[in-house]
Amino acid sequence: MIEREQARLKRLHCWRYREGHPYDPNLTFIRHDSMASGEESQASNNIWAFIVAWLWPGGGHLVLGEKTRGLLVMGGILVLFLGGLFIGGLDVVDRRNDRLWFIAQAGAGPIAFVADFARGRLLDEGRVGTMLPTPATRLAPGGPVRQKTMVNSHKSIGHINEIGTLFCALAGLMNIVVMLDALQRRPSDRRMGGSP
Repeated sequence: MIEREQARLKRLHCWRYREGHPYDPNLTFIRHDSMASGEESQASNNIWAFIVAWLWPGGGHLVLGEKTRGLLVMGGILVLFLGGLFIGGLDVVDRRNDRLWFIAQAGAGPIAFVADFARGRLLDEGRVGTMLPTPATRLAPGGPVRQKTMVNSHKSIGHINEIGTLFCALAGLMNIVVMLDALQRRPSDRRMGGSP
């Protein structure tokens, strides 16, 4: 029984008992000699997990061996981001006209840049829908007339655009929190072989 408890404590905390001491619950632990190199490798794993978490939401936790958490994060962030695209269309991710929103959306990773590229190629160039001229307007009474511009017929407007933009931005901000979690995460007890 004592040996089992000592082995469990060794696995959980990467400590070892001082040589020659019998089991004592109040016994002080000393650090294992390989602990320093283990901390360095854990830090490099966390940095790698941070980068992977930006490249693909939830991927950082998968790299750290936390499959369930990684899949839940991946599902939540991707459903939120894709839901925003389905609600408001491709126009909700716009790096040129909505820069501040795009900064938040970029936290979701390359998927935001792909959506912005697709919006630029499909909507701005008129490959989907028709390009419609906007009416000429005056900025002030008696002032200069603002030139007509062309707008795609599939451009989302109003509350639908706002809700879709907000969903995509929230997905990006949530992924930033998940990236920071992957950067700070310690090895779980289950991965080290201890009891849950």
